[in-house]
Amino acid sequence: MKSLHIAATGMSAQQMRVDTIANNLANMSTTGYNARRADFADLHYQQFARPGAISASDGTVLPTGVQAGLGVRPSSISMQIQQGASNYTGGDLDIAIEGKGYLEVTLPDGQAGYTRDGGLKRTGDGLIVTSDGYEVVPGIVIPNDVRSISINAQGEIYGYFAGQVQPQQIGQLTLAGFANEKGLEAIGSNLFLETEASGPANVAVPGTDGLGALRQGYLEESSVDPVREMTDLIKAQRGYELNSKVISAADQMMAATVQVR
Repeated sequence: MKSLHIAATGMSAQQMRVDTIANNLANMSTTGYNARRADFADLHYQQFARPGAISASDGTVLPTGVQAGLGVRPSSISMQIQQGASNYTGGDLDIAIEGKGYLEVTLPDGQAGYTRDGGLKRTGDGLIVTSDGYEVVPGIVIPNDVRSISINAQGEIYGYFAGQVQPQQIGQLTLAGFANEKGLEAIGSNLFLETEASGPANVAVPGTDGLGALRQGYLEESSVDPVREMTDLIKAQRGYELNSKVISAADQMMAATVQVR
């Protein structure tokens, strides 16, 4: 009975959908997190009679044919690119990206990583890093005698020094854009890696080349919509139950066949 295998693929697909929803809900409070969506595609079809084939009995052309589906498979888990709400924090190194773009960081192996988590910190040497200690590119050091800093929409960092009225520029933040953001590889810790699918990074000053602007004192919240996620969770649960009922029905049919005398 093919229905057993078909229903099993359906249950597996709904399980993956539930796992994706669970991950979204778990990251409701993750800074800059974009919700994921599981997409599916039908499997191959068994061709008993192809559409347009000539009937062997009377020579007529079959208008639709006979094609039996063999189930479903996951095709992708894609990132939904959507701007999250900006939450005011007041931190001088908290920055939200309003629009497209990612901050570039240097990973421990020297590879470039990208993140929208603007909750930046500074080390004892004044180097600007992420919450996990990864250096933000380009490397910017805040002098120890700076009283406060200001970051404008274009990513220019100004420091206010004791005894001086006018601030001095001490650095310039940049953003990286990609032709296909959904092609980035997520590696955890709010970090992404460039892939062939994403295309090369286009690094530029915020507010130029289609990149977003920076907003100091804010952090981008997760774009997860809990109402939509709960609705999708109910749909996935019902789909799982229906596929399990198909397996039960197929089992009963097989039992009836075995009992035939």
